[in-house]
Amino acid sequence: MRTTFISLLVLFSWFSSHAQDSSNSYSLDEAIVYALEHNYSAINASRDIVDAQKQKWETIATGLPQISGAINYQNQLKQPVTQIPAEFFGGEPGSFQEVVFGQPQSATATATLEQQIFDGSYIVGVQATKAFLSYSQNNKEKTELDVRKAVVEAYGNVLLAKESVLIAENNKATLEKNLYETKRIYENGLGDEESVDQLQITLSSVDNQLKNAKRLEKITLQMLNLTMGLPIQSPTVLTENLDDLTQKQIDLGLLDSEFKLENNVDYKLALNLNEQRYFEHKLAKSRALPTLNAFVNYGGSSFSDSFNFLSSGQEWFGSSVLGFNLKVPLFSSLGRSASTQRAKIALEKAKTQLTEAEEQIRLQLESAKSDYILSIEEYGTSKENLRLAERIENKNQIKYSEGLATSFELRQAQTQLYSSQQEYLQSMVDVINRKTTLETILNQ
Repeated sequence: MRTTFISLLVLFSWFSSHAQDSSNSYSLDEAIVYALEHNYSAINASRDIVDAQKQKWETIATGLPQISGAINYQNQLKQPVTQIPAEFFGGEPGSFQEVVFGQPQSATATATLEQQIFDGSYIVGVQATKAFLSYSQNNKEKTELDVRKAVVEAYGNVLLAKESVLIAENNKATLEKNLYETKRIYENGLGDEESVDQLQITLSSVDNQLKNAKRLEKITLQMLNLTMGLPIQSPTVLTENLDDLTQKQIDLGLLDSEFKLENNVDYKLALNLNEQRYFEHKLAKSRALPTLNAFVNYGGSSFSDSFNFLSSGQEWFGSSVLGFNLKVPLFSSLGRSASTQRAKIALEKAKTQLTEAEEQIRLQLESAKSDYILSIEEYGTSKENLRLAERIENKNQIKYSEGLATSFELRQAQTQLYSSQQEYLQSMVDVINRKTTLETILNQ
């Protein structure tokens, strides 16, 4: 029975561990999907849309009926005294009688309904809320594209670091073997000390590269976690390798994709800026229009020698007022005119910026296409160069072991190989990143 319990516990632990590992494993597409939901900037961009919707209603509500209430209580600790002619009370003419009017305590309660009838700035403000909401939505779209691009770059950098570690470990193992054999030959009097020194120099350099690659592997993984919205120490596992991912990113058909300028998010944001400047100009002109508001209130007042306003028998005197408030701007010493002209200048500048943005986007597209083609060509070239560098290094290994090549020649071949390896790895990352840049411009 005890054995069965332990077996079940071990099995449960294995399943839990397997489920945890699975939940922390991501392909590139899965990492992008996760980041679009959990990335910090993406979360705030979603909140900005909700905020824009609330601001839209806040603006609309200012033109709807507004009801307010007010309560006022006064206690005259020492009431003012007024003199009136004494003859009113049958006294002698020319003399005065001191009297106190009213009761020392009073309370007033009023409810007021206000309604905006016409205000040009309100109409413009309501129209502008739609443009502001559109800006928030486009800004969220741009944030998502930026997050996607950042995840692709971070994912590729992690794969690059991992491959760099593996290559450096293989290079170090080969060098250690060469150094060991060379030392044995030198100790037996069949070689020279310079060969040992040359290999030791190369080994030290590769060892430093390996240590740095391991540090970068940790840092790049933390950067990926941060971009995805995970804790930076999360044990994230990448399910794709650099070579396969690069092959999937080679798509020359993308170069022939139809480009629609209106789909580009930077163009959308430039249009939003034009809309904003248009409404600012319209708002400046609306300030020359009159405003008309209406109000009606109802209230009651009560007076007493003591605070008994809450008792049921206390008498209250009602009152009500209906009124309109018309405000007509007549003269502002040309202040409104200057404000309107400035808004018009800002609108013209925004139109110019929109034209510039159109040309810049088209130029970015052509540049991105060129960079993408170049990255694919460099990937093919670096792959062939790596094959040649491996063959050259292998031949020099054989020649060196047979005494037909010097240690300096071997080191040159090895250095060339290491350089070709890094160029090959970087070319794969460039293909991935430059395709993402092109897709971002095309908004695909």
